[in-house]
Amino acid sequence: MEIENFLSLFKNHFNIKAFTKSAFVQYRKKIKPEVFRHLSDVIVNEFYTDNESGIKLWKGFRLLAVDGSRLTLPNTDELEGIYGITRNQNQSGVVQCRVSVLYDVINNYVVDGLLSPLSKGEGKLALEHLLYANKNDLVIYDRGYPSFELIYEHYKLGINFLIRAKVDFCIKTKEFEKSGSSTQIVDIYPGQHRKIVDKEYNSNSKVKVRLVRVELPDGEVELLITSLMDIKKYPTGIFKELYFKRWGIETFYDEFKNKIKVENFSGYSNQSIMQDFYAALFVSNVQTLVVSEVVDEIDEQMQGNMYKYKVNTNLSYGFLKNRIVTLFFSNNDMDKTIKELKSLFKKNLVPIRPDRTFARDTGKFRKRLKPKVTKNQRDAI
Repeated sequence: MEIENFLSLFKNHFNIKAFTKSAFVQYRKKIKPEVFRHLSDVIVNEFYTDNESGIKLWKGFRLLAVDGSRLTLPNTDELEGIYGITRNQNQSGVVQCRVSVLYDVINNYVVDGLLSPLSKGEGKLALEHLLYANKNDLVIYDRGYPSFELIYEHYKLGINFLIRAKVDFCIKTKEFEKSGSSTQIVDIYPGQHRKIVDKEYNSNSKVKVRLVRVELPDGEVELLITSLMDIKKYPTGIFKELYFKRWGIETFYDEFKNKIKVENFSGYSNQSIMQDFYAALFVSNVQTLVVSEVVDEIDEQMQGNMYKYKVNTNLSYGFLKNRIVTLFFSNNDMDKTIKELKSLFKKNLVPIRPDRTFARDTGKFRKRLKPKVTKNQRDAI
């Protein structure tokens, strides 16, 4: 069905009447996954080049966030050998990989995405993402990331950061929590039991950071570590809202898994998995590009309404599915397709209701048994 659908898109451009499933599989093997990563990079680089008026910043910073997740893969010997197998409390094994993303939480672009075995930690992947960051960036991390090495690398590259940390991260954070202070500038050192033989620093090396206390509505206290030292320029009161901006990457993962449905892989080889992964990131960035074209028009169209409105994300990906292929042809077709997409996006809007909160069930995914991807059955639609 996918082959027939694909061919129908080409009937006005090429004289291709049919090809077999075998031919599709053979020629697909010749496509490097990196081509989709390159296409995504082209979109991102184009957006950030000579586009000062279109780029949204926070106090002059491009606001990025890093976060990781897991994807469930088909159960094959090849993939199990590459990524390993995970067992849950029911002892049923599934093949899973780790995904990590560097995401612009204000402009909604995936700046970099990585796929790796679970044996490679999120911290290591975060360090690789720094190759795509620059001195005008501020990178936000949750409490699974803080380490002396990560902070050291940020200072080495001149990249600012904001990291949520546990109180027992180090001696200085414990002392700060007990002090009751709202903010404090301290020196921190590598952990006593950390392996530093292969590092550029030693046990006496230190970095200066600012600790910030943020109290949440439920009484819980967040401890943040940042490189933003200027207390007058960056008062303590701004950090609660600043850290909350990280939520944009959580929204991205919801779209990535539940709307783009990245885990509905179209093949069983590692090459197919990598193709699907980078193609999904590419589609996400294309969707962001088209949506950004209509945001101002939507605001003007809905002026005076009770709520602000945004594009229905779920429908927008559905509208993109076939049209994204036609974007690769002539300029005239591209203009026509973009105009058609913008019209569809504006017809399908949803209201933005501020200050809505939902109880978070942190254990719901541990309780859920993910279905295995079988080789002899696949959705027809």
